[in-house]
Amino acid sequence: MEEIKNVKRVEGEDGRMCINTEWGGFGDDGSLKDILTEFDEVVDQTSINPGVHTFEKMISGMYLGEIVRLLLVKMMEDKLLFKGQTSEALLTPGQFETKYISEIEEPDSGLENAQKILTALGLNWDLVDARVVRLVCDTISSRSAHLCAAALATLANRIRINCKLDHLKTTVGVDGTVYRKHPNFSEELQAAVCLLAPKCDITFLVSEDGSGKGAAMVTAVAQRIALQSRLLEDSDGEDEEDEDVDEEDK
Repeated sequence: MEEIKNVKRVEGEDGRMCINTEWGGFGDDGSLKDILTEFDEVVDQTSINPGVHTFEKMISGMYLGEIVRLLLVKMMEDKLLFKGQTSEALLTPGQFETKYISEIEEPDSGLENAQKILTALGLNWDLVDARVVRLVCDTISSRSAHLCAAALATLANRIRINCKLDHLKTTVGVDGTVYRKHPNFSEELQAAVCLLAPKCDITFLVSEDGSGKGAAMVTAVAQRIALQSRLLEDSDGEDEEDEDVDEEDK
């Protein structure tokens, strides 16, 4: 909920408005240029919508697997993996699925899962290769969690300051397979948010409804709370009038 006076597209100074940030498009103006890697640029250039949804392509489960694939290909070309030998599958866009990242990062079975996945991709690997691939997956998923946390903490801090609160207590609804299925993502996200927004106490709640319905629900709840507040004020005013009459009678 943003103060209307801060919303440039809306006239007026009073009241608040529910904002859908569409933060997937953050960076489309070049503001993330300094942290984009060569792999992010390839993912963008080969996508169906080049030049847009920059932030989404860095953090979304739709693209994480492809970022890992491109990184593995680069390491293979530099003869840092698989003895410099590749496979048709590894060179094929989309063949390294994002779900592989979650499977490879499983605490107990991750290394074994990595070996099975590399075999299925037609690669000749050794134990060191499998461990390096696991490290690559962890690096990409951690970056996603930390970038998401940075954006979320920024919003939480802004809400706290707008409301002039010393401490903000709120709930964040989260949707997405990466958050729900990845073994470490949710913990890394929450830890980073706590670090970046120390004056915000945030509870994370898994949601299945999607962001659009979520924004509509926030607006509906805000309107209900505002109505209840007005009714309560009116009720208090009537009580005060009654008390004045009673005093006169006495």
